[in-house]
Amino acid sequence: MKRRWLPATVAVPVAVLAAGLTAGAPASAARVHATPHASGPTGTLTISNESGSLWTCDFNPFNPAVFQEAAGFVYEPLVFVNTLQNAKTTPWLASSYAWSNANKVLTFTMRKGVKWTDGKPLTAADVVFSFNLLKKFPALDLNAVWSVLDSVVQKGSDQVVLTFKTAAVPYFYYVADQVSIVPESIWSKIKNPVTYPDTSPVGSGPYTVKSCSGQNITYAANTHYWQPGLPKVATLEYPAFTSNQPANTYLATGQAQWGGQFIPGIKAFYLDKSTSNHDWFPPVANVSLFINQKVAPLNDVAVRQAMAYAINRSRVASIGEYGYEPAANQAGIVTPTFSSWLDKPAAAKYGYGYDPAKSIAILEKDGYKKGAGGVFAKNGKSLSFTIINVGGNSDWVADLQIVQQELAAVGIKVTVDNLAGTDFDNDLYRGSFQLAFDNETGGPGPYYELRQLLYGPNTAPIGQLASTNYERYSSPATDSLINAYAATTSTATQHQIVNKLEGVMLADVPVIPITESVDWFQYSTSAFSGWPTPSNPYAQPAPYNTPDNEVLLLHLTPKK
Repeated sequence: MKRRWLPATVAVPVAVLAAGLTAGAPASAARVHATPHASGPTGTLTISNESGSLWTCDFNPFNPAVFQEAAGFVYEPLVFVNTLQNAKTTPWLASSYAWSNANKVLTFTMRKGVKWTDGKPLTAADVVFSFNLLKKFPALDLNAVWSVLDSVVQKGSDQVVLTFKTAAVPYFYYVADQVSIVPESIWSKIKNPVTYPDTSPVGSGPYTVKSCSGQNITYAANTHYWQPGLPKVATLEYPAFTSNQPANTYLATGQAQWGGQFIPGIKAFYLDKSTSNHDWFPPVANVSLFINQKVAPLNDVAVRQAMAYAINRSRVASIGEYGYEPAANQAGIVTPTFSSWLDKPAAAKYGYGYDPAKSIAILEKDGYKKGAGGVFAKNGKSLSFTIINVGGNSDWVADLQIVQQELAAVGIKVTVDNLAGTDFDNDLYRGSFQLAFDNETGGPGPYYELRQLLYGPNTAPIGQLASTNYERYSSPATDSLINAYAATTSTATQHQIVNKLEGVMLADVPVIPITESVDWFQYSTSAFSGWPTPSNPYAQPAPYNTPDNEVLLLHLTPKK
């Protein structure tokens, strides 16, 4: 599934984030409340989200290629952090939490009465086991939380204590919201959890996997779910779509009620078909051209800079994305979402606008000369590359046709390889590519996306799975900046650090942001009520957001 976004759509001031997540009174035990139905859950909701490939029926919540089919539906986090509402926290499997020791120690108190779907109680020991599983098998640590964690231990019968190497308030989002908790009784017996397919997952979430094939996943309501009266929707159908068109048709014809993909000409194709059809596309992160730093001559910064000047981002946004997605900037700051974080003087200094002449001048100064077919070359190496892409994403296919034309105009030849989603994932995560078109996830502020793009511990050697930082960028100085951000709650200091990270994006060009990705969200009110809206943004609205997808499902009520 290639629309993996978990970020904010409104700017979250760090002072607000710190105030909400730092030491003080323990967080309240708020949860989603429901009015129980005497008849129990009813109705069937169908999700239409183009995944680019058939389902593998792998529900391992720590596998970056498939975790979205498990997290939220089956497995749950300790706390839900709503990045749409100033990082508002809702205790989930944990009933409360509190920071101590100058924000170096985070203590969770576990909720009583939560059970796994096999009937066994969920305990603090399960939480400790889940975190230490990530430590034992680093490939499972999708957000590199053990780069800052020192220990995770149980205290008493119902508390879990996370001790960090330094003050780590920004990491609350990762440890509380982005780590799925799994049962020790099952996972402790798994010899290699990295390759474990988890075909019959046992979780604590609102749904169980009733059946799965390459074409469809059927989820059934967990009738013993710990939140009384929830879920209200009895069955989820999640068909697999390898391209946008059939997925879009499923929505337009009313066969699906919840969508999360690009629809060209959406007004005529979808919105005008029914007064019950709606959409909402909040801007969230960046869709970028990932440049493999281990491949020559892409490891030449001059080549990367030349490519950045050669691409007309505005043209890609207006034609390839129908204007639904704004053009991105090389600093990597989503605007207007995080406009206050953009270092305008630095951006102006580099001036990464569309400038083919400057692109050519950079290459010529670096010793490149045009050879056969007008393609630049130096020392026998021509600037000829392949871009991998998910072929099912029709908008991305259109985007790259424009990128291909514009790079060709400055003497850089690229060939687009449109792959099935599973093949793309495998090549991307293992670094088996030259260029790749994809997005990171982000979080409640620009720091999170920049950390995913630039943090060395997130990546891996070629051939091994990288959870983020797919381009294999590595810089101890940049890692130090990212670590320093986590060690301070000073807004001014954090702005200074983000400015320096923007400087890395501008000077080193590890990736080239092309458009600002939006959270694709289509929904029908004909059969269900309770959807999130701009006036009630209680969760990220697209079905690929975790654990927001769970929170959304728990708000839905079937119409009688």
